[in-house]
Amino acid sequence: MRSSTIKDLKKVIALSDLSDEQLQWIADRVEFQEFSDGSVMVKSGEPVDEMWLMAEGGIEFYMDVNGKQVLYSISKNDSESGGVTGVLPYSRMKTSPGYGYSIGKTKGYKLHKKYFKELEQVSPDLIQRLIGYMTERARKFATIQLQHEKVSALGKLSAGIAHEMNNPASAITRISSVLSKRLRENYFLTEKLLRHQVDPDRILNILEKVDEKARMNKGKFSPLERMQKEDEINSWLEQNGFQGNGIGAETFADTGFTGSDLDNMRGGIDNRAFFHVLHWVENLLVSQIFIKDMEEASMRISNLVTAIKSHVHMDQTNELQLTDINRDIDNTLTLLEYKLKEKNIKIIKLFKENLPGVPVYIGELNQVWINIIDNAIYALPEGGELTIETTKDALFSIVKIIDNGPGIHKNIVNHIFDPFFTTKKVGEGIGIGLDLVKRIIDHHNGEIKVNSKPGRTEFTVCIPNGKNK
Repeated sequence: MRSSTIKDLKKVIALSDLSDEQLQWIADRVEFQEFSDGSVMVKSGEPVDEMWLMAEGGIEFYMDVNGKQVLYSISKNDSESGGVTGVLPYSRMKTSPGYGYSIGKTKGYKLHKKYFKELEQVSPDLIQRLIGYMTERARKFATIQLQHEKVSALGKLSAGIAHEMNNPASAITRISSVLSKRLRENYFLTEKLLRHQVDPDRILNILEKVDEKARMNKGKFSPLERMQKEDEINSWLEQNGFQGNGIGAETFADTGFTGSDLDNMRGGIDNRAFFHVLHWVENLLVSQIFIKDMEEASMRISNLVTAIKSHVHMDQTNELQLTDINRDIDNTLTLLEYKLKEKNIKIIKLFKENLPGVPVYIGELNQVWINIIDNAIYALPEGGELTIETTKDALFSIVKIIDNGPGIHKNIVNHIFDPFFTTKKVGEGIGIGLDLVKRIIDHHNGEIKVNSKPGRTEFTVCIPNGKNK
């Protein structure tokens, strides 16, 4: 039986060049196990204390991603995994992060981790080989996890942008319908003015007054100011016998009209004729308000499209190109606006005016801004504050991204730039990780630093004003 075990162990690629003496040492300490196709070999959360040596078959490993089991890796007795899986020497894994299922009829041996130190003395070369397999496994595992995170994050970003676009698009559809009705109504109201022989010069004067109000009152009135103006218009309408005739005081108040404006507009026009003038002007004012709303909705869509094109940099090349960092960060904030709104986060922009263009790989650098800002949004509480400051010195253009969240714990702050390090669940991040952020900054011969304490976390990114060789 013992010689048969040695023969089977020799089939495991990672053990194939061991001496019979070394194989015998392993054989004396392993436990044989066999699984039929599709059997559960390990469950999520179960303790993992043993290394699995596969003589036949293999293991498919699945992780739970948003409630679904997703294939992450396949381990077989091949050159890639060496026929070994489970916990390996120097692994920090305590429990299984997912589920393992057998592929076909799977036979193998389990070696408990308590023997690993002794195995170092028996075969140091095997230990180094096992560490290599573990490192490659961790790299592949993290890469697949990163891909899933990117896809999930892209879906969330796309859904947020689609929602942001849908609001102004719906507004444009609604407004166009209302404007169509207002235009038809304008024909009838104009006909009323002609029937009452309102002087054309008077109509031109009224139009000038409407345009003047549009120029003067571009900002919104406070609720108190609006209420006072509406009360004033209602009083004027009542005093002049127009109360209750379907004339909306709020329209005149919203556009800044006063009682004196209405007196001047009226001149010598009698009440019957001026009643139709008021309706005509109100229809004109409402139409202008809706046109302005439509312009704002269209501009919102245009800004989103511009931000998306700039962020993905559709015309990107592999060469350095001058870019406006202030504009790029503004575009990033536009893309993440839905997340900022969800948490009611206040944005403070301290941008240096006329910041000179910086030679960068634009598509890469935009990933830096979106990742750091997204991390800040994730860390911030409801109603938090995000400050973004840009400046420059003789050598660098400098961007500081500061949030007033809880800070990064001192035990992990030195690891945030480590490959694949994250404190987020799968799918909650934008999906590139701070290690890749650092690689992008390094590609630009720049620097990235972080200082964090409760109430203030500051990322400082320095990009050379000219590429340093």
